[in-house]
Amino acid sequence: MTISHTLGFPRIGRDRELKRALERYWRAECSEDELRETGKALRASHWRIQAQAGIELLPVGDFAWYDQVLTHTLMVGAVPPRFRHADDGLGLDTLFAMGRGLVRTECGCAGDGAQAQEMTKWFDTNYHYLVPELEAEQRFHLGWHQLFEEVEEAIALGHRVKPVLLGPLTYLWLSKCGGREFDKLALLDRLLPVYHEIFTRLAGLGVDWVQIDEPALVLDLPDEWRQAYRSAYHMLRQRDVKLLLTTYFGPLEDNLELAAGLPVDGLHLDLVRGDGQLDQLLSSAAFDGDKVLSLGVVDGRNVWRCDLDRALEQLARARRVLNDRLWVAPSCSLLHVPVDLERETGLDDELRQWLAFAIQKCAEVALLTRAARGEESDEVELALRESRAVQSARSVSRRIHRAEVKARVEGIRDAQAQRSAPFAQRIEAQRRKLALPKLPTTTIGSFPQTSEVRRTRSAYRQGRLDEADYLRAMRDEIGKVVAFQERVGLDVLVHGEPERNDMVEYFAEQLEGYLITRFGWVQSYGSRCVKPAIIYGDITRPAPMTVDWISYAQSLSKKPMKGMLTGPVTMLAWSFPREDVCRETQAQQLALALRDEVCDLEAAGIDIIQIDEAAFREILPLRRRDWQHYLDWAVKAFRIASSGVKDSTQIHTHMCYSEFNQIIEAIAAMDADVITIETSRSQMELLRAFEAFEYPNQIGPGVYDIHSPRVPSVAEMVELLEKAAVVLPVERLWVNPDCGLKTRGWPETEAALVNMVDAARSVRRIL
Repeated sequence: MTISHTLGFPRIGRDRELKRALERYWRAECSEDELRETGKALRASHWRIQAQAGIELLPVGDFAWYDQVLTHTLMVGAVPPRFRHADDGLGLDTLFAMGRGLVRTECGCAGDGAQAQEMTKWFDTNYHYLVPELEAEQRFHLGWHQLFEEVEEAIALGHRVKPVLLGPLTYLWLSKCGGREFDKLALLDRLLPVYHEIFTRLAGLGVDWVQIDEPALVLDLPDEWRQAYRSAYHMLRQRDVKLLLTTYFGPLEDNLELAAGLPVDGLHLDLVRGDGQLDQLLSSAAFDGDKVLSLGVVDGRNVWRCDLDRALEQLARARRVLNDRLWVAPSCSLLHVPVDLERETGLDDELRQWLAFAIQKCAEVALLTRAARGEESDEVELALRESRAVQSARSVSRRIHRAEVKARVEGIRDAQAQRSAPFAQRIEAQRRKLALPKLPTTTIGSFPQTSEVRRTRSAYRQGRLDEADYLRAMRDEIGKVVAFQERVGLDVLVHGEPERNDMVEYFAEQLEGYLITRFGWVQSYGSRCVKPAIIYGDITRPAPMTVDWISYAQSLSKKPMKGMLTGPVTMLAWSFPREDVCRETQAQQLALALRDEVCDLEAAGIDIIQIDEAAFREILPLRRRDWQHYLDWAVKAFRIASSGVKDSTQIHTHMCYSEFNQIIEAIAAMDADVITIETSRSQMELLRAFEAFEYPNQIGPGVYDIHSPRVPSVAEMVELLEKAAVVLPVERLWVNPDCGLKTRGWPETEAALVNMVDAARSVRRIL
């Protein structure tokens, strides 16, 4: 029978209940039992919501206290030694220590000071996962029982369930080697018995189907990994449950025959990002005629309403071959979209009817399932007619298309993407003007946003605070931040960004062509949630966005003040983009708007301007053959935004969570005068790419991890700087944190920055 299912649901809650509960627990304001009750209530609510929307087979195991990969690491017993303690077993405090660093005052664990596991982006999404750390002698065992407890909860509530499990090959692919290098595939035979044990336990609970996620199958895989898939799933074929092998984020392409031939009971395809693979699979001799085929026809990564006719056509093609062995689903987990569009009562009717969030996408899946079965009810027919009307109206809406924007993009010339002189000439002009010491110290931009700052912004937004009082409050905060930086001794200052809610949303609110939601939160990692803006039309900048704030901050200090902007690629990557225009065109529109802002900052006397491109690496296409096209337009967009200034104006950019070695030439081609990067969790490993390439411009390797509450010592940061100075000439090094300080508290920020400045001064004396 054709059935509806989902691959995962947002875990944070409609009102970010999980975020608030986690942060209360970390502040010791609630007990572990209270935290667990919040999680249990959220899971029950999310299963009920999906069932009420018409989802027939519900995911279990998609909930995580911090990150699903971290949960899996505990499940297979791969906890790094620094987080193991002889006096207790695995618990929530162990999990949080792995994600946040081990801090005695927050989790009560011994071994104060252990560094958190490295964090990076989940494929090409905006979600972060904790990178598993494995050793050549790694042993695995079933060490975490959360999945089984949740299955029992869901069954007790009367739901038909499908546990979700990260596949063994994807897990190993995403892991890193601790210590000396080794072949991660050598661990596969040790890992698979744990999967057998998991399957046995699930079967004993009455489970029929298990969703086993193998998104690595959409990547360029070496031959030995392809063979490992065959051998691993051959070994896993003796089990008491049925496996739905789940792939997403792209088409299988050269791995399609491999996936089709694996001894599993069903296969899921992402048709949103790979429509063409459906016909290829249906004609494949490797695809067993008895297997279930799950088709992801509703976009799990974007917020646009589904074109039901188009999706139904895809389902009809499959059903003609498969009959009832067809399942209907979103393309991937709904983790990547907001929870409920019904909360957005402030949106106007035209824009609102174009959108669908997680709950609405469940309803779309359920309706498509009914239509695919051949149901001809009035409800189904009405939904199809409404979908056609919405798609048609959106395609011709005057709110989307602006002739002047199109003309400006078409008028871009190569000279607009070039600085007027090479870096070697620019840097001399900048040194004369800025007069900075060796190893200049700075921060990435934001400073802690206290509850008072957030309340002030909220009061102004809701009309409870007039503009004069709001401006006074924000200027007072900027004054405090500037005075603090002066007192600590930082060399290049920032204004702290108290007026900004988010590094994308702040700008999106001031650009035409963007839509801002009120409750459209999605999880980034742990308790960190972001509210992506939505690009619905052509983009323009009606007026300057930052000039007044930065100019005021500069008036408070004789030291250089950085202007802070978010770059065009990151604006695009951290928004929900349009579907009707290619990403390259959207990036060019953003670049032109930001170019105007950069030129206005320079005209206002700002000599250093940082254009953050934190997402530059993360949206690199998953397939290597697509890289160059992306890199060409991404580099060009940055250069359009940054190249309208004089030689003496210094352009900075910031990137985080990036493996740079494969794209170092493109990063060099961006031609930023200074790039700041995340390196502390990797112990400066990322600098090797810049050394091997002989990167010519200046670099600020992050010397402490701002995603952990622990304060690194002066000695730790001195050690990292000394490592950096071995790799790169000291005259090209800057000293800074990994990222912005918005989410940190003031006490830890003050202590860490004092240590950072002391470390820089110590290394100056040493060198």
